Amino acid sequence: MLSFRLFNLQTMAKGAVIFFDGVCNLCSGAVQFVIKRDHRHYFKFASLQSDFAKATLQHFHLKAAQGDSIVLLENGRLYEQSTAVLRIVKKLPGFWPLLYGFVIVPSFIRNAIYKWIARNRYQWFGQKKQCWVPTSALKSRFLD
Repeated sequence: MLSFRLFNLQTMAKGAVIFFDGVCNLCSGAVQFVIKRDHRHYFKFASLQSDFAKATLQHFHLKAAQGDSIVLLENGRLYEQSTAVLRIVKKLPGFWPLLYGFVIVPSFIRNAIYKWIARNRYQWFGQKKQCWVPTSALKSRFLD
C-alpha cells in the first residue's frame, strides 16, 4: 500500500523524478549539474537508496539495485540507462537538448556505452560512504 500511495503522489506532481545512486560521485555530480540548469524545477530527485525509490520502482517491478545509477520517471513511464539520460538533457536549457539527437543511435549501442561507464563509475569517480545530502534550499526538490 505504501508504494501505491508514494507512486500516486509522484504521478500527481508536475514534472519528473530522477532516481540516482546517492553514493556515486558521478551520479551526485550529474544531479547537481541538472539542478543548476533546471530553472523551471521540472525535475525532482530521489536516491536509489531511499524508501521512496524502493517503493516506487517496485511498482514498476524494478529493484533499485537494477537501476544502474540513473532512472527517470516521467509521465507515468520509467526510462533507464542512456534513454533516461537523453530524456533528461532534452529538458535542460541551452544547447543540451541537441544531445537528444543521439536517440537515433540504436539503444543497444548507447546502452553498451552507458553500462561500461556505470560498471566503472566507482573506480573512476569514487563513491561516498553515505548518500549526498542536499542543502536546506534544495530539500524541497528531493523525495524521501
